[in-house]
Amino acid sequence: MMSRSYTNLLDLASGNFPVMGRERERRRLLPRVMTVPGSIAELDDDQAHSVASDNPSSLASDRMIIVANQLPLKAKRRQDNKAWVFSWDEDSVLSQLKDGLPEDMEVLYIGSLRVDVDPIEQDDVAQLLLDRYKCVPTFLPPNILEKFYDGFCKKQLWSLFHYMLPFSADNGRRFDRSMWEAYVSANKLFSQKVIEVLNPEDDFVWIHDYHLMVLPTFLRRRFNRLRMGFFLHSPWPSSEIYRTLPVREEILKALLNCDLIGFHTFDYARHFLSCCSRMLGLEYQSKRGYIGLEYYGRTVGVKIMPVGVHMGQIESVMKLADKEGKVEELRQKYEGKTVFLGVDDMDIFKGIDLKLLAMEQMLKQHPKWLGRAVLVQIANPARGKGIGLEEAQVEIRESCKRINEEYGKPGYEPIIFIDRPVSINEKIAYYSIAECVVVTAVRDGMNLTPYEYIVCRQGALDTESGTDLSGPKKSMLVVSEFIGCSPSLSGAIRVNPWNVEATAEAMNEAISMEEAEKQLRHEKHYKYVSTHDVAYWSRSFMQDMERTCAEHFRRRCWGIGLGFGFRVVALDPNFRKLSIDAIVSEYCRAKSRAILLDYDGTVMPQNSLNKTPSAEVISILNRLCGDPRNTVFIVSGRGKDSLSKWLSPCRKLGIAAEHGYFLRWPQNKEWETSNQSSEFGWKQMAEPVMSLYTESTDGSSIEKKESALVWKYRDADPGFGFAQAKELLDHLESVLANEAVAVKSGQFIVEVRPQALTKGLVAEKIFTSMAENGKRADFVLCIGDDRSDEDMFEIIGNAVSRNILSSYTSIFACTVGQKPSKAKYYLDDTTEVITMLESLAEFADSPASSEEDSDGSP
Repeated sequence: MMSRSYTNLLDLASGNFPVMGRERERRRLLPRVMTVPGSIAELDDDQAHSVASDNPSSLASDRMIIVANQLPLKAKRRQDNKAWVFSWDEDSVLSQLKDGLPEDMEVLYIGSLRVDVDPIEQDDVAQLLLDRYKCVPTFLPPNILEKFYDGFCKKQLWSLFHYMLPFSADNGRRFDRSMWEAYVSANKLFSQKVIEVLNPEDDFVWIHDYHLMVLPTFLRRRFNRLRMGFFLHSPWPSSEIYRTLPVREEILKALLNCDLIGFHTFDYARHFLSCCSRMLGLEYQSKRGYIGLEYYGRTVGVKIMPVGVHMGQIESVMKLADKEGKVEELRQKYEGKTVFLGVDDMDIFKGIDLKLLAMEQMLKQHPKWLGRAVLVQIANPARGKGIGLEEAQVEIRESCKRINEEYGKPGYEPIIFIDRPVSINEKIAYYSIAECVVVTAVRDGMNLTPYEYIVCRQGALDTESGTDLSGPKKSMLVVSEFIGCSPSLSGAIRVNPWNVEATAEAMNEAISMEEAEKQLRHEKHYKYVSTHDVAYWSRSFMQDMERTCAEHFRRRCWGIGLGFGFRVVALDPNFRKLSIDAIVSEYCRAKSRAILLDYDGTVMPQNSLNKTPSAEVISILNRLCGDPRNTVFIVSGRGKDSLSKWLSPCRKLGIAAEHGYFLRWPQNKEWETSNQSSEFGWKQMAEPVMSLYTESTDGSSIEKKESALVWKYRDADPGFGFAQAKELLDHLESVLANEAVAVKSGQFIVEVRPQALTKGLVAEKIFTSMAENGKRADFVLCIGDDRSDEDMFEIIGNAVSRNILSSYTSIFACTVGQKPSKAKYYLDDTTEVITMLESLAEFADSPASSEEDSDGSP
């Protein structure tokens, strides 16, 4: 049976959906913490059943639910083949991160197992894992698992996130819609497991890695105020690479349903923010050291924090390896040799072959190391069926054979290639005896090999005697500049792995360096690695998630949108959507009304090239102006000639152009000019500066008004245009520091105008004029979408206290779009603005309105 929510989402995302296969009815695993009654099939994502975290909690304290593709468990069958044996995977970062969470915080894991469990056994295994390990397994049907993991995850996302584009069938698989659908359905199954155990008011949900990037949408649809974070353990590619993904916006929007999104490095975060800017039009803000994206009233935090290693685990394994004599065994084996060490997964992105070529080049350029230098390369088994894996293995083995044949001799092989599973004890022993670790990955998320090596070279102390169990405190690193840990290792020799000659020279430099310099570099690295361990990483992420979610239960939240366009709107309790019924009711009772409307983005769509108002807009404005109780104004930053032309059919309409520099009262053909400023010598200073930026910014232009100069960059490259606008703003403020002008930034503009010209002063002037004419406004409607309109909202908000308006005045200050504003109300877009104005115009046309006018109402 397939839930309605699954079919709805896939139908919207792709137009079709895969067959889910037969599902067995299963007994409830966790009835004691179930927060929504009913079976999983009833836990539908339809918005009508959306839960806003209002269910009572059954737990007294916060709990962390960690969701990942695989549980941090090892599994194997007993020799009698009758029962499963499970144990913690101590190497998994998921099991290690608990050390950074509060001691009293319960941790629950949700993920799949690395082994196939027969459907008959799945219920018993699930209950066993829950009772003993607090793990909830997700069992994926075989037809979904293959397309989900080996298909979309490995052949689409993994390759794309590592900068491999499918230019041909041999170079990565082309986009396959059925694989995307399997990815969605797998994420849906994970969401069902989360919903089974979730207490939305008390639980934090922390999702890990690229396998589950659309999971946040499934969860957010059910629980609007759920505290949810996501951490990406792989690189995030540049926008030029990511934008080739056919489902690019679906994944971005799904991730933005999280409260906090984490990355290893600033580069990865910068690429993600660039994608949000170029594809969704979202700009980030940095405030007090925190990066955030404003997304429909929610602030989505962006966290930059590389993961660390588990110090205690490495040190305990070091002691065990020393007791077993593995370290001493390897020291004797490689006595008199300088050991380079490489520890990598068998993967085309790890650059193993480039490392071998660099070793060959070093021996060629520096023959003194022949017979003395050895590269031990440990290749961990591949994690999946990656692209080009078999070809890479063949190439590596051929290189090893060729180099050993050319440079080897009896009793000496320059390359020791280990392609069998290596125990943690043996790996630690190799770290302990290696003079230098070399990492030449061409692209990698984090890569903790250098961190582990640094800790091992520091050595361990005997807890009883306090004596040092290892050798000297020194270590050397040659690392690729394309791995996540590279920025934090300032003492390492960074290389471009594609430059084999430079890598070879770096390897020679590393082992030829003075001992004192090696020790200083090691001390610097160890200080960082020991203080920025995995517990520090998880603690920091948890603290940021708490901070980001602090306002969750104070704000009003509701979900809007279909499919992967779903998002949650979160607003301050005092900021609400303008109700047509409420405003019509106040409008009907009012005797003297002031209606102030912005033009672009309010009565006309912001992105429309044709700015001439439609016949519908003209009709509505004329009907509103036709009511003698109304004073209607268009208040815009545009020039008077354009507004006069576009609004010529509305003769009773008042117009304020160029932020009030020109003012034309209703039923008056003459324009008044503001006497606030008549000196425009500053233009001769500002225009050359703007021209300079126009020449260097393709797609930008200058609009010359009588009272202002505007630099526009809507048609420029979004990232470059935004950067140029910030630079231009600073430049103009510096040049015009002694002039009585204001330099303002708006939606794709930078404007210079006299300080005395604001839309707020226009509003004040209109209210004052109405009062002087005996028509003091008892109803005010003011709508705008730009920063310049905030001046009007501010004046209106203070108008009663300044005695400009009566305390009995009904005030509706309304911004267009859900965003921080001084207005108390909002409408979503120009369509809703027109609909609301139409409702007011209909009252003006009604018989009741005409009867009131005939009774002598003013």
